[in-house]
Amino acid sequence: MKIHRFFVLPFLLLLMVSCGGNQFEKSPLDNLIRDMSKDDTFTILLHDMDVEGAFFKTYKHQYQVIVEKDGGPKEVMTDWMEVSPDFFRRNIDNMGMEIASKKDGKLTKEVSPPGFSNYVGNPQYGQWVQRDGGSFWEFYGKYAFMSSMFNMLTYPARFSYWNDYRTNYRGYGRSYYGPSSGGAGAFYGTNSRFNSSRSTSSRWSRNPSSSSFKSRVNSRVSRSPRSTSRSSTRSSRTSRSSSRYKSSGFRSRGGGFGK
Repeated sequence: MKIHRFFVLPFLLLLMVSCGGNQFEKSPLDNLIRDMSKDDTFTILLHDMDVEGAFFKTYKHQYQVIVEKDGGPKEVMTDWMEVSPDFFRRNIDNMGMEIASKKDGKLTKEVSPPGFSNYVGNPQYGQWVQRDGGSFWEFYGKYAFMSSMFNMLTYPARFSYWNDYRTNYRGYGRSYYGPSSGGAGAFYGTNSRFNSSRSTSSRWSRNPSSSSFKSRVNSRVSRSPRSTSRSSTRSSRTSRSSSRYKSSGFRSRGGGFGK
């Protein structure tokens, strides 16, 4: 009897680990952060997202990455990366937003408007200027390209919003979408006017049913455990193959990663 237990218990432990292994898979975002572990400062934004497939859904993200290289900020776009349905659902409101940043070696995964973590309010890159009865962020001439990068030519960063974020959200683990909560009425985020003006070429924005897409995705994710398992497995393969960054059309302004 003791011999029987000696062989059965290890088998059961192995079975439990095999069945539950997918839940420990790192997301492509975590892999990006790992690959940039030697960088003291960086920003990762959720640039675009998509859902593919008729029966078995494939959930994808594309990230905009800004790092400090050669004395200044450089921007690159990643390839499309497959993410788990749960991770996709948790970031459904975050397109166009920072979803991870690192400053002076300190990492945070708090959600914030583009540029708010490392660049807006940083006197190294610009200053607050008074106009139209308010205070707005303005980048110095050599960093003027960052206004386009963060869509601040159309929607300048307001001091009141930035101050609200730094005072009441930064460091508290709270997502900041502007003076209103996340969703259709938010100033920043997936369904905001800020984001819709940012890019008309995104896959998500081109979807003909974008107004109801969010509710359908949430419904599918909540009732699709089979899709979750399959997506988690493929996500590991995709994130490994996509760890090499793909330079964006921004090369002439900031370039890609350099050594």
